[in-house]
Amino acid sequence: MQALPKEASSSAEPRAEVDNPHANRHIRSFVMRRGHLSDSQREAHETLLPRYGVPAADGPIDFTALFGRHAPVVLEIGFGMGHTTAQIAMARPELDFLGIEVYTPGVGSLLRTIRDHDIGNLRIIQQDAVEVLRDRIAPDSLAGVHIYFPDPWPKLRHHKRRLIQPAFVADLSTRIAPGGYLHCATDWQSYADQMLEVLQAEPQLRNRFDGFAPRPDWRPLTKFEQRGLRLGHGVWDLLFERRNEKAPV
Repeated sequence: MQALPKEASSSAEPRAEVDNPHANRHIRSFVMRRGHLSDSQREAHETLLPRYGVPAADGPIDFTALFGRHAPVVLEIGFGMGHTTAQIAMARPELDFLGIEVYTPGVGSLLRTIRDHDIGNLRIIQQDAVEVLRDRIAPDSLAGVHIYFPDPWPKLRHHKRRLIQPAFVADLSTRIAPGGYLHCATDWQSYADQMLEVLQAEPQLRNRFDGFAPRPDWRPLTKFEQRGLRLGHGVWDLLFERRNEKAPV
């Protein structure tokens, strides 16, 4: 099936990753995009990030202190403008959500939504996801992870820049609690095939389905995705879970 055109996809929101000249030493999870920062987004970023953001610090985030309660935490990597993130958080009030994004207009947009809809179970950290996982997320602490429509880097020579790579998935898996899940979605079939191959090969993870998964109810359809589906384009979901048993050495 044909992939959604980039400008018509939900991934038209800023994608995640970067071409780092020192990629052999440090892989980033994003590429810095230039974008227009509206006055309302700027105001929200300046005034609301101290309230709904995660302050810079050393060591793992204390989720109970951050959210003011003890509840399962789901991490989203690269939320773009945050529309889907907000919908999911509002629909699942029993869970707490931490969104990672570096794109300031997107952070400002989601902060404004959090304020306007009084979303108490959603917080934001504006930092590289690789650094967040390494320094701020304790092992076995996440109930789930969402990675929706990351940059597909469609050219073959750019595939090494894709976020879903074996080393990243291995590190990410250690942060998911046994029985917790990893949910990915993409509108590029070649990336979907690579995701499936990488995730199937990770010994800490188990596929909940035989191949690709049906779209879970918790992931709402975006307007771009709905348009693409009407045109016959494809979207692929993958749903894996952290094994309860230790991976073989």
